[in-house]
Amino acid sequence: MTEISQFNSRFWRSLLTRILVIAACVTLIVWLLPRNEELRLHYQVGQPWMYNTLIAPFEFPVYKSDETIKAEQDSVLKDFQPYYNYEVDVEKTAIANFESDFPGALPGLPIDTRQIIIRHLHRLYQTGIMQITDFNRSDQDTTQMIRVVTDKAATSMRVARLYSTMSAYESFFEIPELAAHRQAIQHLNLTSYIQPNLVYDRERNSTERDDMLSLIPPASETVKPGQKIVDRGQIVDDHIYRMLSSYEKDFQRKNATEKENRNMLLGQVLYVTLLFVLFTLYLDLYRKDYFEDPRKIMMLYTLITIFPILVSLMMSHNFFSVYILPFAMVAMFVRVFLDSRTAFIAHVTMVLICVAALNYPYEFMVVQIIAGLVVILTMRELSRRAQIFQAALVVTLTNCFVFFVLFAMTYKDINRIAFDFSMYNHFFVSGVLLLLAYPLMWLIEKTFGFVSSVTLFELSNTNKGLLRQLSEVAPGTLQHSIIVSNLAEEIARRIGRAKPLLVRTGALYHDIGKMTDPAYFTENQVGVNPHQHLSNLESAQKIISHVTDGIAMAEKAQLPKEIREFIATHHGRGLVKYFYINEQNAHPDQIIDKAPYTYPGPNPYTLEQAILMMADGVEAASRSLQDYTSENITKLVNNIIDNDVKQGYFNDCAITFKEIKEAKQVLIERLKSIYHTRIQYPKLSKEAQKTALHEKAKQQEAELKAEEKELKRVVSEEEKKITEENTQDNNNKEMEEKKTEN
Repeated sequence: MTEISQFNSRFWRSLLTRILVIAACVTLIVWLLPRNEELRLHYQVGQPWMYNTLIAPFEFPVYKSDETIKAEQDSVLKDFQPYYNYEVDVEKTAIANFESDFPGALPGLPIDTRQIIIRHLHRLYQTGIMQITDFNRSDQDTTQMIRVVTDKAATSMRVARLYSTMSAYESFFEIPELAAHRQAIQHLNLTSYIQPNLVYDRERNSTERDDMLSLIPPASETVKPGQKIVDRGQIVDDHIYRMLSSYEKDFQRKNATEKENRNMLLGQVLYVTLLFVLFTLYLDLYRKDYFEDPRKIMMLYTLITIFPILVSLMMSHNFFSVYILPFAMVAMFVRVFLDSRTAFIAHVTMVLICVAALNYPYEFMVVQIIAGLVVILTMRELSRRAQIFQAALVVTLTNCFVFFVLFAMTYKDINRIAFDFSMYNHFFVSGVLLLLAYPLMWLIEKTFGFVSSVTLFELSNTNKGLLRQLSEVAPGTLQHSIIVSNLAEEIARRIGRAKPLLVRTGALYHDIGKMTDPAYFTENQVGVNPHQHLSNLESAQKIISHVTDGIAMAEKAQLPKEIREFIATHHGRGLVKYFYINEQNAHPDQIIDKAPYTYPGPNPYTLEQAILMMADGVEAASRSLQDYTSENITKLVNNIIDNDVKQGYFNDCAITFKEIKEAKQVLIERLKSIYHTRIQYPKLSKEAQKTALHEKAKQQEAELKAEEKELKRVVSEEEKKITEENTQDNNNKEMEEKKTEN
């Protein structure tokens, strides 16, 4: 009952966790999804219509452009006559003030001048005086008319016939009787008696203008239900642009009700939830182990969530085209850190969620799904930085090609598509942004604790870091580690389910702890064995300490967690048998405690760790063989691995008997190749040996005769040569004697 209760508890806890993860992602995405239809269509004048053929679902007016409305307003207002109220009291007040200020004759002027000025003031006010700012604004057009309102009657008058306060003052100097007295008139300060009596009627003018503008129809035509607005691939001209704008505006007006917004919100929630549930079911059915690692789940759901959020923000705020986003980055990261199948499913899920923020998403889905598939195929195994550049280039070219093909199927003028670079520019920008995958890959490694292939390649460089130090301090251990890494990598490749590069790198570092006391390990010993001066327990502790020392070194060097796990598990919870058995034999009457002679572990819990344990154990044991025959190597490999299985070292990892069998075959084949084992040749029988000896004697006798004959020939030639030299000497001597006698 306790086990059933624990199982139920784990089940409900796991189910609740998945529900919470899905709910969090759905809430975040739907909250930012645009629910404003007018912001979900993107089109430009002179560019082809990117979506399917658009048919009007309802009747709507085609609104005029702002420029057209402005031109019509200007045309209407051109004939507008502004209203000015005629103020009668202004004249009376001004003349009364003048008569009050000058009751008698004007100083320095003739007696009749006073009456001339009064009559002229009366004439000015009867004609009409305007504020100088109103006069200047209305007098720009010589044909400009205004309406002068007196009581309830309005009379049209030409502005050019009226006076401004300035022109009214200047008119005094045009009177012949006053022309000779200009300086005296200036001292009268007549401007104080000239006030505008035509006052701008702001309220009446505003009402009149609005009435006139209201007569201008905002729409130029009406689109009927079922009428085609634009064809797929058709170039958007000014008229189509106005029809599309009017459609969006009217659609927004018709659908901006609270009920319909609730319906759209509900649909978005159900749609996004369905996709996340399907993705979670895929993980539960085919990648259940990912749920045991929170890092993998966090990375997957984060990547799937980020891009729909970016798309929603771009659509809601009318930013650049969504095609500039490097959507293929999701497939790239999941492929590099997890597996190809999950990468494709995650990428498709992400693209389909992004569709919720778009309208007419057919081209978007096709282009982005193919781009993700291309990335997965290109990034089959990331081993060089240049592969990211290659992937970005291939994705860019693929996007351009797919876009061209899609529009070529429905677009009449294929040449226009070929030279329309607007979308191709977006794909180019997307390809450049895809190059950011390299620095972002480092960020994901640090955030979620993953290790990329590039990092593993860098770590496996034996000329750097701990491996360089290992080659200097314990070269024998490095040689052992290299052989083990080659064996483990070959096993991983043969099995197919393991990660060869990961197990290779882990194998290179699994024994770095031996650098602390390298002489205590046989591969580094040269004649002297320091264990001779230690007890069995002390020797066992020295051997065991290379695991804990290795972990400490790895942590200090900030090696990834996956590499540190290889160091901890390559011996599992195994026993240092040599020293334990010696101690037990030395004390046969006691039961020796195994704990001090046992490695700290844990046992391997991944397929790669199990492979390393098998390769390490077999390679180390193979050094003790006296005769490297095929039978001995096969027997050794089977005994070592069968004992590991019997001891339960592989109980915690997902390795099958078939995979163990394949590992054995690889180890046997590679060890035979390393130690150059050959077949045992048959021995000769006694009769065959006698015959061989007789033939050998005859061959030696023939060789001696040939040598004797050759020796005689050489001696004969030497004797002949000496005789010739003596004869020549005698001849030379006789010739010398004859010369002397002569």
